[in-house]
Amino acid sequence: MEANPPAHWPSLASHSLCQTPWLTVTRETIASPSRPHGTEWTVVRRAVAAVVAPRTADGNYVLIRQERLPARREFWEFPAGQVEGEVCERAIRETALRELGEEAALLCRAPLLPLGLFYSSPGFSDECCHLFLADGVEPAPDLRQHDANEAIHEVRHFSPNDLLQAVGDGKICDANTLACFARLQARGIFFPR
Repeated sequence: MEANPPAHWPSLASHSLCQTPWLTVTRETIASPSRPHGTEWTVVRRAVAAVVAPRTADGNYVLIRQERLPARREFWEFPAGQVEGEVCERAIRETALRELGEEAALLCRAPLLPLGLFYSSPGFSDECCHLFLADGVEPAPDLRQHDANEAIHEVRHFSPNDLLQAVGDGKICDANTLACFARLQARGIFFPR
């Protein structure tokens, strides 16, 4: 789990510019090791998120095709979502399992395999995403529950080779999915056949 910013990176001043249920935009003066007197920066604060790569018993990966309004297009993605409430290891895992069910109608009975974390866009946001592999997922249609802000058009199984080709061809260009794919590859867990 990600810790709070280190003490030698304090916020010297902060002014809220915008606050929504999903993010906060602030204008801050932040000190750093090379800038002890601080520098002004606009920062987008977002809740900690969980991203889960579902893999079926036969080795296929499951992705969802979802509309993303800011980019004005649809993306093939691994299920993902923000942690609600207190951020702790249990809540992050529960978020991964919740999103697996709600977005892809899948259930994972095995323990999730943590793949570490990454920052989605640290030049302007503090968003930290925890990555997981859910192995041996099973269909669970009763778990599907899209919220009002989601438009998921398709749930599809990709063979490892099809997923590898989709990443290489640029058909998959969502940062969460690419980060999870990279971790699977780097750890030797992704199995193209």
